[in-house]
Amino acid sequence: MAVLARQLQRLLWTACNKKEREKEGREEEEEEEAGRRAHEGPRSLLTAPRRAQRPHGGAEASGGLRFGASAAQGWRARMEDAHCTWLSLPGLPPGWALFAVLDGHGGARAARFGARHLPGHVLQELGPEPSEPEGVREALRRAFLSADERLRSLWPRVETGGCTAVVLLVSPRFLYLAHCGDSRAVLSRAGAVAFSTEDHRPLRPRERERIHAAGGTIRRRRVEGSLAVSRALGDFAYKEAPGRPPELQLVSAEPEVAALARQAEDEFMLLASDGVWDTVSGAALAGLVASRLRLGLAPELLCAQLLDTCLCKGSLDNMTCILVCFPGAPRPSEEAIRRELALDAALGRRIAGPLSLLKFILRSARSQKSAERRGRMGMGSPPPRIWAQPWTWRPDSCCPLGILCFSGASTELKKKTDPFPNYMYQRKEGRPM
Repeated sequence: MAVLARQLQRLLWTACNKKEREKEGREEEEEEEAGRRAHEGPRSLLTAPRRAQRPHGGAEASGGLRFGASAAQGWRARMEDAHCTWLSLPGLPPGWALFAVLDGHGGARAARFGARHLPGHVLQELGPEPSEPEGVREALRRAFLSADERLRSLWPRVETGGCTAVVLLVSPRFLYLAHCGDSRAVLSRAGAVAFSTEDHRPLRPRERERIHAAGGTIRRRRVEGSLAVSRALGDFAYKEAPGRPPELQLVSAEPEVAALARQAEDEFMLLASDGVWDTVSGAALAGLVASRLRLGLAPELLCAQLLDTCLCKGSLDNMTCILVCFPGAPRPSEEAIRRELALDAALGRRIAGPLSLLKFILRSARSQKSAERRGRMGMGSPPPRIWAQPWTWRPDSCCPLGILCFSGASTELKKKTDPFPNYMYQRKEGRPM
């Protein structure tokens, strides 16, 4: 009877959400087309990053599961990442959940398709009573391949592009990770990184053998000198080798699936696109997440803070992350909060001097500009120019107070950050910087 009830629940869920998904798909395709028209041209990066985020989260009380998620477009001309979060799965018993991050390349179509339809393919392959763990691992493998086949049937022939994916499927007994490409997941257990996925790059031995066997080449560490990953949804131009099954093409949609038995020491799982991993290592991110959780920060706000950090550290890609917290996640600690407050106070004292100096420079620059304007109007001679101070300032910093750095900063940074180029002069010779 319980099995029949879950099957009816799944059917009702599918029927009720079909029209909503179709409407959402049309809206997203229109948005993507508008974005493509707005950003046509040779430039792939914006003049300033788009930092806007919409953090969101949720909790499943019975299983002690919490999650937070956020995404940022960053410096890219288009947002090509997508993600989905399911705290409960229709047709399955309580305690099952699914989370996925998809990173598109050559457009957002494949990533958005995966976020909308990959969970449905997983549910279809799992059935009402999945067999753990091998039955679930095989179901995830089939779900990726069937979703890729469905995407091929809908894909415009003239378009290129695809997406990488990392999926976390949670059951009461196991954590299943399925990934293809360079979207990555890290598990923290007992205060250390216990598991991390490995990117699918063409130079990995197994990937290289498959590519060469399918008649492909690897140049500049890329498939056919173009694609940096060797597994992905989409990218059908690399899946045309005759007489070979989908999992043995140059680029394969077959995921690598890991089944990890759940333990009481499991703390959290972090899933993210490569824009996050490009700037911070897995161990560093795990330490950052643990420290913020001890301060009582909500998972969704922690994700937003993490993306801001990666942007400040130089990430130029779209960024998406999902943080899934298990019952053993670090709890708020009074000692950690006291240490954080003490650190903030120390940093505030250390930066007070440079901030005062910066304010003085800005006031002097405004006065100099006003005096020069009066001099040009015959209202008196301008005062002597001010000298350079050993600081530069980055006005577009994602840090609310800006970033102060020594005058020995890179030339590229100076080009971008000089707030008043007409009034800053070198100390020694009085020439423009």
